[in-house]
Amino acid sequence: MLDAMTSQLTSPAPDLADSRPGAEWWRTTVIYQIYPRSFADASGDGIGDLPGVTAHLDDLTSLGVDAIWLSPFYRSPQKDAGYDVADYCDVDPLFGTLTDFDAMLDAAHARGIRVIVDLVPNHSSDRHVWFQEALASAPGSTARGRYLFRDGAGENGELPPNNWESVFGGPAWTRVTEPDGTPGQWYLHLFDTSQPDFDWSNPEVQESFRGILRFWLDRGVDGFRVDVAHGLVKTDGLPDHLPPVDGDSMGGHDEAPYWGQEGVHEIYRDWHRVLAEYDGDRALCAEAWLPTVDRTAEWVRSDEMHQAFNFPYLMTEWQAPAIREVISESLRAFPAVGAPATWVLSNHDVVRHASRLALTAENPQGHGIGPDSPGQPIPDLGLRRARAATSIMLALPGSAYLYQGEELGLPEVIDLPDAARQDPTWFRTDGERYGRDGCRVPIPWTASAPAYGFGPADGSGASWLPQPAEWETLARDVQEDDPDSTLWLYRELLATRRAEDLGAGSLTWLHGYEDDVIAFRNGEVTVIANLGTRPLPLPSGTVLVASEPIAGAELPVDTAVWLRAE
Repeated sequence: MLDAMTSQLTSPAPDLADSRPGAEWWRTTVIYQIYPRSFADASGDGIGDLPGVTAHLDDLTSLGVDAIWLSPFYRSPQKDAGYDVADYCDVDPLFGTLTDFDAMLDAAHARGIRVIVDLVPNHSSDRHVWFQEALASAPGSTARGRYLFRDGAGENGELPPNNWESVFGGPAWTRVTEPDGTPGQWYLHLFDTSQPDFDWSNPEVQESFRGILRFWLDRGVDGFRVDVAHGLVKTDGLPDHLPPVDGDSMGGHDEAPYWGQEGVHEIYRDWHRVLAEYDGDRALCAEAWLPTVDRTAEWVRSDEMHQAFNFPYLMTEWQAPAIREVISESLRAFPAVGAPATWVLSNHDVVRHASRLALTAENPQGHGIGPDSPGQPIPDLGLRRARAATSIMLALPGSAYLYQGEELGLPEVIDLPDAARQDPTWFRTDGERYGRDGCRVPIPWTASAPAYGFGPADGSGASWLPQPAEWETLARDVQEDDPDSTLWLYRELLATRRAEDLGAGSLTWLHGYEDDVIAFRNGEVTVIANLGTRPLPLPSGTVLVASEPIAGAELPVDTAVWLRAE
């Protein structure tokens, strides 16, 4: 017989003082991504802020996470939701002040929660003082040398310097008007026109970012998530991309002359040395979209970064053989270079996995889902698979990342009004790609409050992206009272993961199951996930956590269970 554990579990805060060799916090931690403008709005202006984060730290403690990662909150014109940085050492007034940041950091540390901040080194905003100086300066000047300005092709320089395409759609080059009013040079922007790429061969750029790292390390941050970590260095001479392809996504193309170049590794070795000057195991995590786990592992060799997002795992389809393969490859490749495997299913750039896992058509990263997208997700199926997928992920050795709202089972918001969309991808592709707004809608806290409690109770109820009516049933306060809710599932998974020390464990595959079953043991916990089409007999044991209710001794379809087998 199977004995179901139904009581809510609680977890103590992590020990920030643990400095045992090989016990660095980033090897096993669960990190919760906060997209500040969509997390909680304390000011009532419809945009989330740092005081809003501080106000909900106790909710994150009760959830059971070990650390938070904050997407950018720096001064910015917000052309790309803060990933266009105008000042790397200040807080944008939308989000508060440096004093608010310090208060949030202190409050998090008091609760045993570490804080990772986002760093955007590939490009700045076009409003950055350096770029404004470059526009006012002559070709060949020191100011232009901080960015990638080039003369155009064609008889009069009227054509872009090469055929590179922007990730957000359209050319990766924009021509400037020189101070004398004549058409001038072109500058590179792998993303929006408002995000000019730095020239990382320039020592001044390198020294500036050492100073930025130290500014935030001196304030006490525990590490950095590095945006576009595979894109800083471009092939010498900036050759055409042959054969020509759309910029399309964040990478994964071996041949692209602007992704994954060898020179990036020396940059991160330099940064590793900066972090080593500080106590407390400060960490670097790479957002590096690369085609294989082995390539991704190159970013986390012992003298470079400490973690890298496991995007091959995130992009794996809901098929047991493929999932087993990417888990096995990850647990081979990352430990081989002395790094932990990392696991992630959702973030601010991809379709939420409660929808993505129930799509029936290809959906490239960054394209998003809208009303006219093919292969619309089936909501109930998507949530069921998402709960099972998270149950697999949180049982794996290494470190895991959660994206705000996934603990509520939030799906992608598909039917956003066109007028509400703000992702640059939507505009640069003339609406051909919906972009990432659907995963960035502000999350619901209280069912009966304006904007579902995203803002203050006496606020207008506005939010920078409109929330769907059906989110009333997914609000956190509603799920607090429902033991079958996704919120309760996440709490139980995280508490059991900590109690069983699964992050520091080791995986052993269990054989004798059908091909569409994932079965492994980590320590004393047996994990079985049924990705097939019919119920699966379970071995005898005590159920620790199950992604769906279990009646009798069979595991339903699209369900995962953790048990202590007899």
